[in-house]
Amino acid sequence: MRRKSYPNVFLECGYGEDEIRRKIDSSFQTIFYGSKAERFYHPVGADMGYVEDTGNHDVRTEGMSYAMMMCVQMDRKEEFDRLWKWSKTYMYMDKGENAGYFAWSCQTDGTKNSWGPAPDGEEYFAMSLFFASNRWGDGKGIFCYSKEAKDILHSCLHKGEKKGDGDPMWNLDNHLIKFIPNCDFTDPSYHLPHFYELFSLWAYEEDRKFFKKAAKTSRLYLKKACNSATGLSGEYADYNGTPRNRLPDSKDRHDWYYSDAYRTIANISLDHLWFPKDEWACETADKLQCFFSERGDVNGVYLIDGTKVERVSSLHPIAIIATNAQASLASNGKYKREWVHRFWNTPLRKGNRRYYDNCLYFFALLALGGCYRIY
Repeated sequence: MRRKSYPNVFLECGYGEDEIRRKIDSSFQTIFYGSKAERFYHPVGADMGYVEDTGNHDVRTEGMSYAMMMCVQMDRKEEFDRLWKWSKTYMYMDKGENAGYFAWSCQTDGTKNSWGPAPDGEEYFAMSLFFASNRWGDGKGIFCYSKEAKDILHSCLHKGEKKGDGDPMWNLDNHLIKFIPNCDFTDPSYHLPHFYELFSLWAYEEDRKFFKKAAKTSRLYLKKACNSATGLSGEYADYNGTPRNRLPDSKDRHDWYYSDAYRTIANISLDHLWFPKDEWACETADKLQCFFSERGDVNGVYLIDGTKVERVSSLHPIAIIATNAQASLASNGKYKREWVHRFWNTPLRKGNRRYYDNCLYFFALLALGGCYRIY
């Protein structure tokens, strides 16, 4: 069942319609056209633009696809088309084993830093393109949005069918998205069953059955990946939901509730908003809000059972506040309003780390304001 109305949680919490709209509009304006210390969108020439990861000083498919979703939700076609043309011009790979995918990181001049993709970018590219097609209609060439979306998803499932053709982005046996195509584990925050429900309606006919199954299996997977007491998930995890510590040949840790993982509860809550299925999402949102209100600290880092990791601090505390608030889309618990009010009174982040926090901040604004919608 798809939701046909979008509740305004801010309104339910006592804020006025005009001030909610002003807050959403002004935040978009700050992110896209604010001062040098605030914005991270940059127009390029007459018809392109990019979003900079200000913490790493590069351009990522994550940020480009996120910004496209922001634009289609805000009815900003010019910025959407600029972002999409930059992505297709510089990030798209038309040769090699990853042909059909997008390079996950580029320099701000468009030079590729990597010839490998990150599946969360492809997911958001496809969904924002479908919404653009439905909201504005298809154009010509790369602006035939629906065809571009279908082609992306087709590549995600059919890579590897020919020798030397790379790997698909989903595990075709268990229907779970991978962290990167050539690996055997996943990232819980990549799981977007609410997107897959729509892909099952709008992808090429031959791919629809797979995405319908993927929506079901991702929901089941998230129940394994989120701790039953705290609601927390790891950054990376095996297919059985067990947090995965490190990548091969890397000293970086990923089995904790850290940067990537903050998105998981936001995704669960948006899925519950768009396609309400059962009470698990509500219970998990309640548990996560309860953990942070009673035991946790947005500046801390935790294992998924709630154990504090000493001598490590969160890189993105504003993102935690935003996603904890977005959990109120599903939460029926005693801290639902507390997190909405805390988020409302938290400003956009400034400084080098503002990109990631403010992307999640803006998505939470849209969702809680009843403006993150299916088109």
